[in-house]
Amino acid sequence: MSNVRHDDTDTVRSNAIAFSEANAPAALLSSHSGSPSERADALEEHLIRRLDDVWIAKSILYASGDLDPSTVPSKVPPPGTRALMGDDPRLKKMSDAPTLAEFFHKRLMSKAHLLQSAKLALDSGHDEKVVLACLLHDIAVCGLIRADHGYWGEQLIAPYVSEEISWAVRTHQALRFFPDESVGYEYPESYVRWFGEDYELEPYIHEEYRQARKHRWYMTARLITLNDLYAFDPTVEVSIDIFTDIIGRHFKQPREGLGFDGSPSAHMWRTMIRPTRFL
Repeated sequence: MSNVRHDDTDTVRSNAIAFSEANAPAALLSSHSGSPSERADALEEHLIRRLDDVWIAKSILYASGDLDPSTVPSKVPPPGTRALMGDDPRLKKMSDAPTLAEFFHKRLMSKAHLLQSAKLALDSGHDEKVVLACLLHDIAVCGLIRADHGYWGEQLIAPYVSEEISWAVRTHQALRFFPDESVGYEYPESYVRWFGEDYELEPYIHEEYRQARKHRWYMTARLITLNDLYAFDPTVEVSIDIFTDIIGRHFKQPREGLGFDGSPSAHMWRTMIRPTRFL
């Protein structure tokens, strides 16, 4: 995605300090008025923050790297507080029966890229299943997790779309690294900048590509990569509303709402609704 940032360690640490200080009690700050590094050490304990009497914890997965997860002890709510077990008051409240469009409005970052990608596929005259696949191809990146986003994305949407669409969303993760002259797809120049000229793909990506080349839905996944590559224009605004009919025809919106229909991926949608829930 074009919004990937590779901040240096000092920048990441500085941002963490600023965020923690903005939410830390005054008494904590007044007792640690030393250097930024010293404040960072003192505020590390405050990565778990309070809002009034509510204790909010972030899953260790999302702090790994900034912290060594193997060194972080398990925490429980301090005396006089209660753990957050519902909606995070810092986030936009979701309805009782959330729709896909509502997630776009309230939970997805960088949604402009997904919307531009789908609009490009629509304007190019591609089949509606390709348009929807483009609309959903990076949904895991935008709402859940970056690593292996194709696989997470496939599992997230599988109960609600055709197998072809969910397969294409998974497989585009591997295909984006391999050129295809038949459709004019080249290895992205941005990947050279982001990953380096000496970046080597992992074996499972090579195997995924090898299997995909023989698959009857190869071109569906390949068209995601084509419409992915050229959908990074910050001047273009696209509304989710133009895809309402396509979503209605090809995305099985549960009556109970995404996250509450008992599907195999309902828990993933609930995690996006309440990402800081304690348990």
